[in-house]
Amino acid sequence: MNIVQGEFQVLDGKATSKAIREELKKKVEERLAEGKRRPHLSAVLVGHDGGSEAYVASKMKACEEIGFKSSLIRYDEDVTEEELLACIKKMNEDPGLDGFIIQLPLPKHINEQTIIEAVDPAKDVDGFHPVNVGRLSIGLPGFVSATPKGIIELLRRYGIQTKGKHAVVLGRSNIVGKPISQLLLYKGTPGDCTVTVCHSRTANIKEICREADIIVAALGKPHFVTADMVKPGAVVIDVGTTLVEDKSTKSGFKLTGDVLFDEVAPKCSYITPVPGGVGPMTIASLMMNTMVAAESRD
Repeated sequence: MNIVQGEFQVLDGKATSKAIREELKKKVEERLAEGKRRPHLSAVLVGHDGGSEAYVASKMKACEEIGFKSSLIRYDEDVTEEELLACIKKMNEDPGLDGFIIQLPLPKHINEQTIIEAVDPAKDVDGFHPVNVGRLSIGLPGFVSATPKGIIELLRRYGIQTKGKHAVVLGRSNIVGKPISQLLLYKGTPGDCTVTVCHSRTANIKEICREADIIVAALGKPHFVTADMVKPGAVVIDVGTTLVEDKSTKSGFKLTGDVLFDEVAPKCSYITPVPGGVGPMTIASLMMNTMVAAESRD
């Protein structure tokens, strides 16, 4: 790909997410015309964390736009692990519920892994259950975590060439870093990458990044990726979403990515903005997973 310095294309997650929602809306209408039920997604929210509240609200809004049935179950911070497990058991057994999510993080007195493993893998539209993680690792169908799935969908819809490319993933989390590295390794399109995973203990991160055709930054460190880490023509996917102080905004805060956008963008062929890049694709992917869950239960 021949890219003139300064000519880059923004990967618009907002517009792509809107297109996916429209496609799903048509599918819902077709289902109803065939006498099938609306897909039903439920969310469990514990406590009143601002980020979690906003994220769940955006999920519920997406359901409404697409035509899914949605429900929200709330618990106070002091809910016991036993109460939460009883709720999950009830949802697992509910024939009218296609998928559900337990919004993380949970209060410290609750073991998150115990909760994740209690979810029926067939309703685990977040893709966090070890069964779905295991199926992903060996290339079997299953629910893929929404953020990595959204990144792959963005690459696919923009027709970005990945075959034979060197992808560098910054971060090794179970939610983003590990699954996106596996998806980029998959045979097919997007996929067929040579993948390097970097993390907090990696030496020479700058040098490794400079060799990358594709960088996926998922460290949660604002402005970690700078221009001197990116080679001309690289594709840069910014997964970071950190609230940092910004007195020029009404709230006094600004959502900031892992990439120093203004400095890095002119060197790229494609780059995602923050906000408006990976974030909307995460919601869209959750909706796609819910549709798959509903179709598998018809």
